[in-house]
Amino acid sequence: MNILVYIDPGTGSMLFTIAIGIISACVFFLRALLIKLKFVMSGGKSKTDKNANKEDYVIFSDSKRYWNVFKPVCDEFERRQIKISYYTASPDDPALSEEYKFVNTEFIGEGNKAFSRLNMMKARVCLSTTPGLEVYQWKRSKDTDFYVHIYHAVDEGLGYRMFGVDFYDAILLTGEFQEDNIRKLEKLRSLPAKETCVTGSTYLDSMRKRLDEAQAEGSLEASGVKTVLIAPSWGESSILNRYGESILSALAATGFNIVVRPHPQMAISDAGLLNELKEKYPENDRFKWNSDNDNFECLRNADVMITDFSGIIFDYCLVFNRPLIYADTSMDLSPYDAAWIDEPLWRLEILPKLGIKLNKDDFGDMRSIIDSLSESDEYRNGREEIRNTAWQYIGESATKTVDYLVKKCTEIKDKEQ
Repeated sequence: MNILVYIDPGTGSMLFTIAIGIISACVFFLRALLIKLKFVMSGGKSKTDKNANKEDYVIFSDSKRYWNVFKPVCDEFERRQIKISYYTASPDDPALSEEYKFVNTEFIGEGNKAFSRLNMMKARVCLSTTPGLEVYQWKRSKDTDFYVHIYHAVDEGLGYRMFGVDFYDAILLTGEFQEDNIRKLEKLRSLPAKETCVTGSTYLDSMRKRLDEAQAEGSLEASGVKTVLIAPSWGESSILNRYGESILSALAATGFNIVVRPHPQMAISDAGLLNELKEKYPENDRFKWNSDNDNFECLRNADVMITDFSGIIFDYCLVFNRPLIYADTSMDLSPYDAAWIDEPLWRLEILPKLGIKLNKDDFGDMRSIIDSLSESDEYRNGREEIRNTAWQYIGESATKTVDYLVKKCTEIKDKEQ
């Protein structure tokens, strides 16, 4: 008789954590035992270095979509001829096809297999965008000295699930304004103060450089028909979850070229809804679905973008320097760090400086609203203000990021002497 046992995801995660803890303890015990044996066998003269075989720098990326954050950093390490390992949990990460001499790129498996490798990693400095260190499956390795988090969005830093970055040692900021919320959360949770360093945004720098190069090659040919990009976030509060068919029907009726680019997480968390909408609105000459890993061309070709609270707001407005339309939608903050801060989200407060608010009652006037969106001084000045606040050290982020990592690694090595 076959008996099927169901284990819910939470229990599965707990069991995995326990198993990894036991395995890690055994590994560290055996390492310590081996060192003692070498010491005894050498007559008490062995000075085995516990830091032997420890890598200076490791980058961990849980998804290929963060390559735009890490590529400038890897390029800078390569330029300086400093060795670094890049671990990825995506088998098709673009990093794996790069021909570096000093950057070692490696696919370490997906899901729990990747975390198993990380939990026993030997490194002085580890850089990552991945939240949840020491909260879920990813545990701090006893053989890794310093964990650095790098933001992949230029917002207030409160959009992570609770405790997402609490157990990092340092956070690299895109702008000074982000530090205030870090300190507030540390105080509320009785956490030790993390190091912070303003380094700018590597991925926005990279995107701006690409735009400059593309414009130098020549302007896009105007088709005579506006292209509208709808780029929502995911979850119950996002545009497609809240307004789905009503907003897509209103856009399709405008006669403009419509491109829908769902957040990658929607294909996982809201797969049922996404499939229904794709079936209801199949592609044609004027309506496209986009899921490219790289959003550059999608943003570059759009005359207008419609979004909610997605971080793509900053890509579009700050790099491509165009205003937007943002939907009237609320966000359930209860699962996020933002729920701990009794203040409105900065990203929602600055939206009126970047574009026009769209209410559901306005869906019938979608074409006229899009046509009326102009390059006014109000929105141009608003974009400049936000750019100066949220995206500091434009063009210097990779240099400043590597400067910080090298400085920190040097400090760690000095203490090892």
